[in-house]
Amino acid sequence: MPTSFEKAIKETKDGIAIDLEVTPGSKKACFPAGYNQWRERIEIKLTSAAQKGKANGQLIEIVADFFNIGQREVIIGSGAKSSKKTVIINRPDQEQVVLALESILKK
Repeated sequence: MPTSFEKAIKETKDGIAIDLEVTPGSKKACFPAGYNQWRERIEIKLTSAAQKGKANGQLIEIVADFFNIGQREVIIGSGAKSSKKTVIINRPDQEQVVLALESILKK
């Protein structure tokens, strides 16, 4: 049985989809910033405001840095104008994504 945060991670034909709950305008950027078990989304905090795509740009940058991949390998699959987004990362497999997030979310 998957641990709770794993419900936010799915393998798709395009890559690994991660469901995120985005908080723009935070004092400090943080990913992962926790797991919302009711919405089944991994939380991410951004310092950028949700204006003119700035928060989306920062989100892509932070997720790419976290997984040590290029920004071109991260796309916003859905929710570009919402706080509930799904990003798709071009990553070999779901297990690597889970392991990378697990060390932080299981504390």
